[in-house]
Amino acid sequence: MWGLVIKGGPLMVLIILCSVIAFAVVMERLWHLRRAKINTEEFMEGISETLRRNKIADAIDRCNAMPGPIAHILKAGILKHDRSRAEIKEAVEDAGLHEVPRLEKNLGALATIAHISPLLGLLGTVTGMVRSFQVIEQKAVALMPVNPGDLAGGIWESLITTVAGLAVAIPTYVAYNFLVSKVDGFVLEMEKSATDLINILGVKREEHEV
Repeated sequence: MWGLVIKGGPLMVLIILCSVIAFAVVMERLWHLRRAKINTEEFMEGISETLRRNKIADAIDRCNAMPGPIAHILKAGILKHDRSRAEIKEAVEDAGLHEVPRLEKNLGALATIAHISPLLGLLGTVTGMVRSFQVIEQKAVALMPVNPGDLAGGIWESLITTVAGLAVAIPTYVAYNFLVSKVDGFVLEMEKSATDLINILGVKREEHEV
């Protein structure tokens, strides 16, 4: 393996570095999203029942005890339970604006790696071909015959970096799309839960006014 890296030239170091960063980001995001995942339906049922009993403090405690963005945005809305529907909605939306970037953290880095890895491989291909033509030129100036072995170094570099760049880019792009779909799922659950909470608090407020 180390021999392939050496033959691939200095750009192989950058490609390997990209692969290490991509792997670290994917593992960190998977761990974070797994911790943030909850049974939204069950959690909302508990919150709804608690709010119907007018136990606001208990509902807030439930949110504090539950990890993840959904609990955080519900807490923001519950804290405004005695305000108007518009104020509750604004509080929930503000909380969501803080939670979404946390879910999307480092996904931009994955997208960047997925795009630049093939370009690094292509650059390695170009530099490898340049080396090969340099050898041809030197041999021609010296009036010496060109042997296949003289070009092997440049060809190795061009082929290895291309393969390495694609080998990093393809799984990184797949992982990026998978994580984006997970984040989108979280966002949809957050929006649904926020809407349910606003409706529950709105009905509760109307009953109180009556």
